[in-house]
Amino acid sequence: MTDDVDVRRRRAVYRACHRGTKEMDWILGRFAQAALPAMDLDRLGRFERMLTLPDPDLHEMILHPELRPGGDYADIVSALRAFHGLEESQ
Repeated sequence: MTDDVDVRRRRAVYRACHRGTKEMDWILGRFAQAALPAMDLDRLGRFERMLTLPDPDLHEMILHPELRPGGDYADIVSALRAFHGLEESQ
């Protein structure tokens, strides 16, 4: 089981770092590299689902949460924003 989780984490980091736009590669990739090793399975699953969203939607969620709330991903978006210094950590 641990091997499966490690593979999922590595894949998620790769997907976060190779989005298609340099900005999202940097925003998501750096966060993923730092946060994924400690993520529990539930949050990892939500992060993986979040990675399936189009870049423009993620960009709006992360940089303009007042216009596009994170919904199911709100806690991850908040952690991501705090990681990049866009809001106070909770």
